[in-house]
Amino acid sequence: MDDQPSHLEQIRRQIALPIGENAVFDGWTAAAVDAAANQLGIDPGQAKLAVPKDQASKIDLYIRGVDRALEDWFTPERLDGLKIREKIRAIVWKRLEIMEPAREAVRRALSVLAMPQNAPTGLKTGWRTADVMWRIAGDTSTDYNHYTKRLMLGGVYASTLLVWLDDQTPGFAETSSFLDRRIDDVMKIEKLKHEWSGQEHFSVSRFLGRLRYPAR
Repeated sequence: MDDQPSHLEQIRRQIALPIGENAVFDGWTAAAVDAAANQLGIDPGQAKLAVPKDQASKIDLYIRGVDRALEDWFTPERLDGLKIREKIRAIVWKRLEIMEPAREAVRRALSVLAMPQNAPTGLKTGWRTADVMWRIAGDTSTDYNHYTKRLMLGGVYASTLLVWLDDQTPGFAETSSFLDRRIDDVMKIEKLKHEWSGQEHFSVSRFLGRLRYPAR
């Protein structure tokens, strides 16, 4: 069976990141596609066939390109010996570095994906991003942890992304500190989850009751 991507799929993969970088100047438009094609020496007609016409789909294509670049960067050796907290931190930070040339286009992309008609695309790309990052980190969970981990990392990444977009500090120092705090919060939650799961007769209703009426 031939697993090689089609010619148009090869173009999509090649042009995905440059479209985002050119969207800084041209928006998520056909002009950004043309500019990216010229930059790469790709026939503009072929590029138009390969790239979706609507803004949300162009953004989805760009995010897929970021996903692939992230997976390509993190060979097993790059994460070898790191604790899970360190892995997640490195992966989120590298993702921001990959997107830095398109930072202003990413800001516009969030506005586009926030439109009601594009909400499904926004949710899909957010979940896929969290899933890719966890898989790079080596997560193989299949139970409810599979979902809770992705929900929490999705929240960490989304909030960090918003800080990054407005960060004017040298080396994005403000974003770096924010990311560390958010990961610390998640690790505390994971520790609590582990402790709760170790209780033989853990009662959700009793736990919620204690939250509402703390023991004195």
